[in-house]
Amino acid sequence: MRRFRPYKIAIYIFIGLFSVICFFPMLLAIIVSLSTEESIMRQGYSFFPLEWSAHAYRMIFASGSSIIRSYGVSIAVTLSGTILAVVITCAAAYTLSFKDNIYAGRISMFFFITMVFNAGMVPWYMMCVRLGLRNNFLALIIPSLMFSPFNLFLVKNFMQGIPDSLRESATIDGANDMQIAWRIYVPLCVPVIATVALFYGLRYWNDWWNAIMLVDNKNLYPLQYLLLQLKSQVQMMRDLQDTMGASDEMVPTETLKMATAIVTIGPIVLLYPYLQKYFVSGLTIGSVKG
Repeated sequence: MRRFRPYKIAIYIFIGLFSVICFFPMLLAIIVSLSTEESIMRQGYSFFPLEWSAHAYRMIFASGSSIIRSYGVSIAVTLSGTILAVVITCAAAYTLSFKDNIYAGRISMFFFITMVFNAGMVPWYMMCVRLGLRNNFLALIIPSLMFSPFNLFLVKNFMQGIPDSLRESATIDGANDMQIAWRIYVPLCVPVIATVALFYGLRYWNDWWNAIMLVDNKNLYPLQYLLLQLKSQVQMMRDLQDTMGASDEMVPTETLKMATAIVTIGPIVLLYPYLQKYFVSGLTIGSVKG
């Protein structure tokens, strides 16, 4: 029988309590989103509201196909943009990870400069317009497709930890760079690839700037931009209601904020547990080389 170890029980209790405490804000957001605006005005945010109401969710899904269409646009943009960004990042990192590449340092410096200097919004907008990125699906993907240099260096450091003997052996056996990258490096780099994929996915899922600047077609509005417009309209209605001083039901501004948070973070919350183990190992492995 295993020996009784009280300190393990204490550790488990501490981790359990910490997990419950971390879950409280999420639970409070759900409860507030299902509360009435009047109860929030009376008692503030509470786990036990005076009245329950799904008015905020009814306002979000009132348009019916609009929210569903925006969900589809956001999912399509996130999947397409993430796949393309990961492919570009891994291809560049694979090339720069070679120790015999005499131009690796210069090319890395070129990528590093983009982390420090930014041309500004006006040149960015003019370039997007000249490339035809206006009111089309690519306008939501291409402007954010330029991969992050941080992710590039993260993957590069991970690949540099792979022994060069594997690539040399594969080259002797007649494998080309495409076969080496796809059959050897990609399977070994699954943790770091999953990590950068999560970074890119979060960036695309939460992006609303491209829609504001480059899209006027309502059929191409992503979820974040559609909900941003809805919140602005509701706030305007609330201000008008306060000015006029008459209405049968208070406009749910506070509950709408929580409802939009729940609606937008739902897919990410469901996806993150499957990538958590790769996320942790991808950040730790390759960050320190022995």
